[in-house]
Amino acid sequence: MLTQAGGARIAGIGLDLLRLDRVERVFERHPERFVRRILGPEEIQTFHRRYARDPRRGIRYLATRFAAKEAFSKAIGLGMHSPMAWSRMQTLNAPGGRPYVKLSEPLAGWYAERFGPAHVSVTDEHDIVAAYVVVESPADSRHPDSSPT
Repeated sequence: MLTQAGGARIAGIGLDLLRLDRVERVFERHPERFVRRILGPEEIQTFHRRYARDPRRGIRYLATRFAAKEAFSKAIGLGMHSPMAWSRMQTLNAPGGRPYVKLSEPLAGWYAERFGPAHVSVTDEHDIVAAYVVVESPADSRHPDSSPT
């Protein structure tokens, strides 16, 4: 079911909450393997920069990206089933800091056939991180009367 929100129609919503210690435990056992399994290429570069400056900050980055991928997979209704894979969905930051979604193939093509823009928000606190994703329906599936004025 699609929900009207202003000029956009929401096709999916995903939310994920994650305890930071869960990510820390896995990272301690398999640091590089865990990072390469979860993060995409650009996220890996950012993770290494942040971790080098402050390991705690690096782990928070890893955890927020993990949560964003979980939230995104829920919003698109796939869970972690092909073509969804951890590294194919990246949460990057625009120059002003706003997070955005970047997809790689084959997920990007699959997604483009079914959805419009994706919006992501991540946050972290002392011991928990959260991510929220809203996925719009494709522009051509909107009702003619729902276009913005």
